[in-house]
Amino acid sequence: MTVKHASVPALLLHRVEQTPDRVAFTFPDKQEQWQKLTWSQTLEQVRKVACGLRALGLEDEQRCGIIGITTIHWILADLGILCAGGATTTVYPSNTPEECAYILENSDTRVLFADDDDQVAKIREVRDKLPNLKHVVVFDGKAADEGWVITWDQLLEKGAAADAEDPEGFKRVIDAITLDRLATLIYTSGTTGVPKGVELLHDCWVFEGEAMEEVGVFREDDIQFLWLPLSHSFGKVLEVACLQIGFTTAVDGRIPKIVDNLGVIRPTFMAAAPRIFEKVYNRVVTMAEESGGLKLKIFRWALGIGRQVSKLRQEGKEPSGFLALQNSIADKLVFSKLRDRFGGRVRFFISGSAPLSREMAEFFHASNVLILEGYGLTESSAASFVNLPNSFKFGTVGPALPGVEIKINPDNGEILMRGRSIMRGYHRMPEKSAETLDEDGWLHTGDVGELDAQGFLKITDRIKDLIKTSGGKYVAPQEIEGKVKAECPYLEHVLVHGNARNFCSALVTLDADSMAAWARDHGKEGTSIADLGKLPEVVQMVDEAFTAVNKEMPSYATIKKFEIVPEPFTVETGELTASLKVKRKAVEQKYQNILDSFYAGSLKSV
Repeated sequence: MTVKHASVPALLLHRVEQTPDRVAFTFPDKQEQWQKLTWSQTLEQVRKVACGLRALGLEDEQRCGIIGITTIHWILADLGILCAGGATTTVYPSNTPEECAYILENSDTRVLFADDDDQVAKIREVRDKLPNLKHVVVFDGKAADEGWVITWDQLLEKGAAADAEDPEGFKRVIDAITLDRLATLIYTSGTTGVPKGVELLHDCWVFEGEAMEEVGVFREDDIQFLWLPLSHSFGKVLEVACLQIGFTTAVDGRIPKIVDNLGVIRPTFMAAAPRIFEKVYNRVVTMAEESGGLKLKIFRWALGIGRQVSKLRQEGKEPSGFLALQNSIADKLVFSKLRDRFGGRVRFFISGSAPLSREMAEFFHASNVLILEGYGLTESSAASFVNLPNSFKFGTVGPALPGVEIKINPDNGEILMRGRSIMRGYHRMPEKSAETLDEDGWLHTGDVGELDAQGFLKITDRIKDLIKTSGGKYVAPQEIEGKVKAECPYLEHVLVHGNARNFCSALVTLDADSMAAWARDHGKEGTSIADLGKLPEVVQMVDEAFTAVNKEMPSYATIKKFEIVPEPFTVETGELTASLKVKRKAVEQKYQNILDSFYAGSLKSV
């Protein structure tokens, strides 16, 4: 694949040259009115940011951090940092002051962009640990601390003045940036251990943009709804995609506004983690069950028809005859209403960051809503494999992007990757880098998988998450967990346990929204989620889900015992990472007494 651009800033300049007046970004203002920026207007803002940072003393490859939710300011700051010759350090807004201090000190961040005064206050708590942090730029807040904190507008004013003094400086800095320069330092949230700073070069992002354009998954006339955290590589790679391809991106990272925004933005595509699709699934199914009677019968009938049509379309065929007529009726009565919730013109969704169960993908496809699952790591710049609108297989993450080399380790089934998108290494961690990147440049992903004859990759599980029972059998917990959640729409999380045990067990949490509806329908309104989990009828409902899934599993992988835990898994209480992955060891440690009780009186190991 031919390299077309020397850096991300060069890619931005090319985009502005190609489509200066096309709308690049839309975003809500404080009055909830949606504003627009063309590509040329975007460059005007980015130029001021970049020149302002150089005026503050930023030098080549020095780090600037961003802590905040996904907003237009995040994107402009990121592009401004890169155009100033710097590199972006990403910080999750949910990080504690101590976690922020670790990331900012480890990365040697010199300037930090922060959402608001609350985020600034967190950094002020640990300022004594950050002697090299020269300035904090607040998007929506007040200047303070004798110039240590300046406002966004003050930075833009400083940038405009510096640009006027040296009009050639902006382009001169960009022209000096090369593909091998550091662009982004993303700290993995990690399910274990301290965060590792993943060093991603300009070449990583330039490659991603070119590869996504080559496979043709996106179009210039697309409208993306971007809410994913830009602190995460999944969100970041979609920012690069819009630079490369030129589609319009609607930006708003407020999770409670996702449903409302879908109706306003009416996107043609959106990326999300599986949990978002599970939430929609739970709501759709529980609403049908709440309606009962004829409506429930129609829903079940339509879903059955949809699954038949989905199966045909997975084989590259279209329904005909009586099935086509039935599908048309099912679409009018049921499926069109689901699509209307998404704005009515979605071409597809993209799922990543965690495994999407095949059952979930097929449910949405039955509703004529296509979810394309992809796969990649922060260490591989997020996008390495993806299913395509005209070539997809549920249960797989699709074929590799052009330019991504792959092989499966014959000893343990581990997926290995190599190519331009692979990180330079972990920041200031040479030993960890050597463990993950071998001498030949292969990235050891830690994921187990297999390739089919057409090159589609199926992820089996994480090597570290694989359960080995005391009988020596290997169990892939994520597959079981996905099936159980698809079977019971009232569950939020399922964690399968059984390593070195003589059978598998599980801990589950209830989905608050779905259970609130269930409680209203069963005369239990106002009952706490903890008390709902103790009700015999709820326990039986969950038991029936495990029983149904157990029928599909080999005996050694069946779930013999489970318990509904009273509290949800959250980032704040330590059971989830910032990207909402379950920290298995943390959950197992927290509920060790419950897990041990499952095996009381039985051999724990052989």
